[in-house]
Amino acid sequence: MNIREAIEKRRSIRGYKPDPVPQNVVRDILQIAQRSPSALNSQPWEFFAVTGEPLRKIRKGCVKKLAAGETPHPEHHLVGWPNDSVYRVRQVDLAKHIFQIMNIPREDKIKRAAWLERGFRYFDAPAAIIIVVDKKLSEDGPLLDVGAVMQSICLAAMHFGLGTCIHDQGVLFPEVVRQYAGIPDAKRVIIAISLGYPDEENIVNTISSTREPIDSIISWIGFS
Repeated sequence: MNIREAIEKRRSIRGYKPDPVPQNVVRDILQIAQRSPSALNSQPWEFFAVTGEPLRKIRKGCVKKLAAGETPHPEHHLVGWPNDSVYRVRQVDLAKHIFQIMNIPREDKIKRAAWLERGFRYFDAPAAIIIVVDKKLSEDGPLLDVGAVMQSICLAAMHFGLGTCIHDQGVLFPEVVRQYAGIPDAKRVIIAISLGYPDEENIVNTISSTREPIDSIISWIGFS
């Protein structure tokens, strides 16, 4: 698979086989991703690779807080979309598509809640990568660099036949992740990436989000 194929075929995987991901494969993925660009070569990212019992405890702890109605309190700014914006429209369109594929009616609150919980369970992936940064850095400063390394992780994983899903849900209760992954207080928990072998028989993995026509978002300056 070449670079173009990887970028065009990458999708969020929300259903995984239970097969464990070998440690050496995760290491290779992160070593490849480590070549991602960063401002002035600052490389602000650090990784906590989690599997097995620690990951099960993280899932259980996050779901428990969700069920108790606790207010999420991530350690970074969540993305927000004005209700009257095209960004909100894109978000809603994706949600509608997912609910249609998963046969979740709008009025079925039980099924909708069960779907929401899947994100807090890391979509039941056998492994996860938690990306953290040093709290000495500004809250927003490293985020562009973290975005670059996130993309690299997802693309590198495809080389090994693995799927990924980047999600906030896994870190909305950072104290749970910090406890069971052994993340020091000096580090800010930024994002979670679920990792595992895709379950191609799971209908959820047929979902591929749409993209805007490229000519609608390009302004050509100085080209003839």
